[in-house]
Amino acid sequence: MTMKALLLASTFVLVAVGALAQSVPEKTGINSALGVAPKTQDFVTLAAQSDMLEIEASKLAQAKSDSDKTKQFAAKMIKDHTETSTELKSLVSSGKVKVEAPASLDKAHQEKLDKLTKLDGKDFTKEYDSMQVTAHKDAVSLFERYSKDGDNADLKALRANTYLICRSI
Repeated sequence: MTMKALLLASTFVLVAVGALAQSVPEKTGINSALGVAPKTQDFVTLAAQSDMLEIEASKLAQAKSDSDKTKQFAAKMIKDHTETSTELKSLVSSGKVKVEAPASLDKAHQEKLDKLTKLDGKDFTKEYDSMQVTAHKDAVSLFERYSKDGDNADLKALRANTYLICRSI
């Protein structure tokens, strides 16, 4: 295969695979490190994935944690992230945001959930609490970056509500 044909074939594969995937700079963390706003598709994908993981992990926490405080926190996370998820889906389905939202967890988020599924009691609580801190730091970064230079006003409004939730953690 010539170099030109290989390059052309690679381009088609990347275009086909990348339709719902995160962009490489967002996926690798380069955008976050540089403080660059995510593309709208990246923002929607990551916000939706985060909500789905938070909801499912928090349902597990209510069943598996050994801490009443963690269970109460999990109930709040289910409520808050169900609300933001519903709002995000509404923006997408109404056409105000012209991208697609994922319907299920991607591999990376599913692996985090699978890890929690295998734990119980204190081990579960420790991992869940750690995951919450990391997830909310990531969410604050995502929402702050999009609010500065994102190109969709409706998503910026969503950001205001979600940012307050994430900052309260």
